[in-house]
Amino acid sequence: MLSNLATRDVETLIHPYTQLAAFRETGPLILERGEGVWVYDTEGKPYLEGMAGLWCTSLGYSNRELAEAAYEQMLKLPFQHLFSGRSHDPAIELAEKLKEIAPVPVSKVFFTSSGSEANDSQVKLVWYYNNARGRPQKKKIIARLKGYHGVTVASASLTGLPANHTDFDLPIANILHTSCPHHYRFAHEGESEEEFSTRLAAELEEQILREGPDTVAAFIAEPVMGAGGAVVPPAGYFPKIQAVLDRYDVLMIADEVICGFGRLGEMFGSTALDIRPDSISAAKAITSAYAPLGAVMLNEDMYQAMLDESRKIGVFGHGFTYSGHPVSCAVAIKTLEIYQREDIVGKVRARAPHFQNRVTALEQHPLIGESRGMGLIAGMEIVADKATKRQYDPKKGVAAKTVTFAQEEGLIVRSLAGDRIALCPPLIITEEEIDALFDRLERALDKTLDWVTREGLT
Repeated sequence: MLSNLATRDVETLIHPYTQLAAFRETGPLILERGEGVWVYDTEGKPYLEGMAGLWCTSLGYSNRELAEAAYEQMLKLPFQHLFSGRSHDPAIELAEKLKEIAPVPVSKVFFTSSGSEANDSQVKLVWYYNNARGRPQKKKIIARLKGYHGVTVASASLTGLPANHTDFDLPIANILHTSCPHHYRFAHEGESEEEFSTRLAAELEEQILREGPDTVAAFIAEPVMGAGGAVVPPAGYFPKIQAVLDRYDVLMIADEVICGFGRLGEMFGSTALDIRPDSISAAKAITSAYAPLGAVMLNEDMYQAMLDESRKIGVFGHGFTYSGHPVSCAVAIKTLEIYQREDIVGKVRARAPHFQNRVTALEQHPLIGESRGMGLIAGMEIVADKATKRQYDPKKGVAAKTVTFAQEEGLIVRSLAGDRIALCPPLIITEEEIDALFDRLERALDKTLDWVTREGLT
């Protein structure tokens, strides 16, 4: 029997990434408040938020400094747009700070409200850039199978997950996909990580040559894949990919929406994984998710092309009402200040070994075929047979069942396609809270093992 609040939810809201028909029976988990790495439902039950909300609440919940930054800006200038040459201090200061901390030289920053908007803008700007450079055929953008880049028409096309395409009539033209760099699932028998990386780089080069280098404009990738399974790239992957891109004058777009701002033990995932991007998408932890904000950081060559087009056309015809929203920018400025003052990146590096030790130990569980991560992010894959890597029937929803059991244990984690479980806790998590997270997850896995045994799924 659903509560009154749950019934109101079911009758009024559409929930993203939810089996809408089944949801009408189960109803929502309604969360009322949060503190640090903990959130509390309407009954007062605490849950350790093992996904930092949605890969984003890096500084945890109820940070007073961020709330005060938003409040003070709302009193001073609650809104102003950046259209037609208008501006304001928060947008200017934030753009300056992003240029200072970027992993490569950045010329200009374009603000959006989300990572989806940032990646959607990347597509348009790549096309705009090549038109300005007199290369109207160089428009194809290569993303990766299982990569995740958002849900707008263009960014969902970049995303390499079937559920984001099926019956949405996606992907659109000029969006291609190459192999997923998941060694556990896609490497050949006996193939080392370096060998796997070499093969994937060769496959990308073959694809570019097949399409025609004069038609391929850009390659986009997350440093560590998020919604595609929390997949860490194999050894040597990005340097080998970068060499191919350089050879054929293909832009590198780094989707730092999840990995940016400390998640991998560096301010940006590009630094951690030796990526040299021409442009960068950021969002989520830029404000610790306290206010919607995304950003596209561009190099000087791309900016000069935009100037050329603006002169020709008479206007740069792209932007959003909330591009550089002053409240979001003020929260982001304070977020970056806290990252620096509290040495959040250093704390991630200090806690990552313990976190990753607990991640690796999960491979001893009878259900876990692979458990791997980097920094404070990890993905693990549930399998029916560890020796053969055989998976359960996806219709049984084994990983989803683990998420339900974890919730019973007071832990919020996320299931992904392929019976994978993702972990991405707030960056402020302590060692004791890390242990609490994994203790609860292990109990949830034990319950799942009992369940699959009772159901005869093995």
